[in-house]
Amino acid sequence: MNHILINRRTAIATLGALSAGAVLAQQQRPATVRFGYQKSSTLIALLKVQGTLEKQLAPLNVSLSWHEFTSGLPLLEALNLDNLDISADVADTVPVFAQAAGADLTFLAQEAPSPAAQAIVVRDESPLKTVADLKGKKVGFAKAAGAHYLLIAALEKAGLSFKDIEPAYLTPADGRAAFERGAIDAWVVWDPFLAAAQRQSKVRILADGAGIASYQRYYLASTKFAKARPDVLRVVYAELEKTGKWVKQHPKEAAALLAPVWGLDAPTIEQANSRRSYAVRPVVAGGLAEQQRIADAFFAEKLLPRKIDALKVALFNPGA
Repeated sequence: MNHILINRRTAIATLGALSAGAVLAQQQRPATVRFGYQKSSTLIALLKVQGTLEKQLAPLNVSLSWHEFTSGLPLLEALNLDNLDISADVADTVPVFAQAAGADLTFLAQEAPSPAAQAIVVRDESPLKTVADLKGKKVGFAKAAGAHYLLIAALEKAGLSFKDIEPAYLTPADGRAAFERGAIDAWVVWDPFLAAAQRQSKVRILADGAGIASYQRYYLASTKFAKARPDVLRVVYAELEKTGKWVKQHPKEAAALLAPVWGLDAPTIEQANSRRSYAVRPVVAGGLAEQQRIADAFFAEKLLPRKIDALKVALFNPGA
């Protein structure tokens, strides 16, 4: 009888030890944070190639998995579907589409305006001279990208509406191919694709964002993740801010690092980077006024399924 009791106690103790060991192993296993980005995510590209975020997040027992997207809209769709935790910068237009789809997102950071970093371009030999000349023409751009709003705002300024042109929704790569073979009359695109087109093809700029569209870029996280891991977001914010300053202070070094990653020559990248502010700052409600103008413009053109309050969003405070 005593022998049976001892065996039972031993078995219970062993099971307890195994259970505690499993819990400890689970706690020690790095949590994987899923990070989405696109080619124009300059600061994230630099942090990724240098392994900076992995090093800074290691003390928090966090590892990263990286996921590349062709443009901002599918990136935020993935964030909304809980396939990502954090999104690298997307153009100011993209979050309004995500909000209209009911996405529960938290604004992590904002890059100060870079209006010249996107433009409407035509081939050099094109007869089109002004934005007003786009009436009845086929114009290529990525849906919901900053380029989309730039086109709407530029057309309005020229006395036209979105219905006056024939839209062609194209990724940057497809847009470049269509533009070069003459399948579209004009192309609306952002850096570094804009700089590449300027340096590798004969193009003219009909209009950039100056006085039309500020082109602020936003970093976001799922609200669920923001609530669970504000410590991770604080590290990401600090590194973004630091890297943004470094790019502007070391343009040649930054271009050299990005060249093999982007498959572009360093001078093209340097030109593109010169038009981006890379000034990372917290998102405050007062700095979201243009978001409402963007949302209203898309809704007026029946491109947004419902009217939204662009200011009703969760904001991350990096100093909290």
